[in-house]
Amino acid sequence: MINKNKIAMISGITGQDGGYLAKFLLEKGYKVIGLYRRGATDTFSKLREHGILDQIEMCDFDLLEFSNIVRLLKKYQPDEFYNLAAQSFVQASFEEPIYTACADGLGVLYILEAIREFSPNTRLYQASTSEMFGLVQEIPQKETTPFYPRSPYGVAKLMAHWMCVNYRESFGIFATSGILFNHESPMRGKEFVTRKITSHFAEMVTGLTDKPLELGNLNAKRDWGFAGDYVKMMWLMLQQDKPDTYVIATGETHPIRDFVEEAGKICGYDIKWEGKEENEVGIDKKTGKIVVKVNPKFYRPAEVELLIGNPEKAEKQLGWKREVNYKSLCRMMMEADLKRVLEGKL
Repeated sequence: MINKNKIAMISGITGQDGGYLAKFLLEKGYKVIGLYRRGATDTFSKLREHGILDQIEMCDFDLLEFSNIVRLLKKYQPDEFYNLAAQSFVQASFEEPIYTACADGLGVLYILEAIREFSPNTRLYQASTSEMFGLVQEIPQKETTPFYPRSPYGVAKLMAHWMCVNYRESFGIFATSGILFNHESPMRGKEFVTRKITSHFAEMVTGLTDKPLELGNLNAKRDWGFAGDYVKMMWLMLQQDKPDTYVIATGETHPIRDFVEEAGKICGYDIKWEGKEENEVGIDKKTGKIVVKVNPKFYRPAEVELLIGNPEKAEKQLGWKREVNYKSLCRMMMEADLKRVLEGKL
């Protein structure tokens, strides 16, 4: 067990990773301070589903309000600060590039500067992203792979990433950056493609909707892992003697259409594909019904076609290995959404 007095501060605690991380840290005996932005929709549902809301001290937080960040750090002097807060939806960043740049880039600079001035012993974990690799310059991607972001989200996150490197080299701040590849779970927001697939299929197979699932680029390949595995790595990074950068990934990649087929099988669909590009559809062989359609409105202005990470450094230095594989992750998510539909909670 960890010392009961050790304090962890988690920004973005109401998101997917925040819930899993908070639960993990509470089990280790931490006092958890949860930071959330007031006005966010369905704010505490994930923490309630984890059964941990009453164990967390919740505080109002905004990445763009420096005085708010300063007051929180001065008051709590946390041992560890996990920055999971962000405008994290890639598609939205093309419509909100200025806000995304401010929240995901400048907001991290605010946190670093507040730690430097008011809580210098705080260890910072910054949630970086595989989207920084974008138009990939190397396969697989590792810590030394050149970056080439393809969205305002990726660009903003890259600013934050290099700020963390600069502050640890210039000012001795313990700022570690975890370049996490796509990580999913039943707690994923429904605007993200994996959860969009499982929640829609759950509604289709139970008769709540007869509309087909609409998706963008079915051929985009992603390296998908389980969020519950990945948050343990965040903690391990902050237990090291020195801050560093680590890629967290599975080392395997799958196209979105593969995830569609895998989730469909669990629902009893046997999907065959017909047509090309925006005219492509997925048809259930048993019924002849169209269950998937391509809708060009979900295309990105600049697509990231392939992401696959090399987690060798993290596995060797931190002793980490994932526990949930790709098919198990897909089944976990699909079965959770089927259960939610049956319970009227989707």
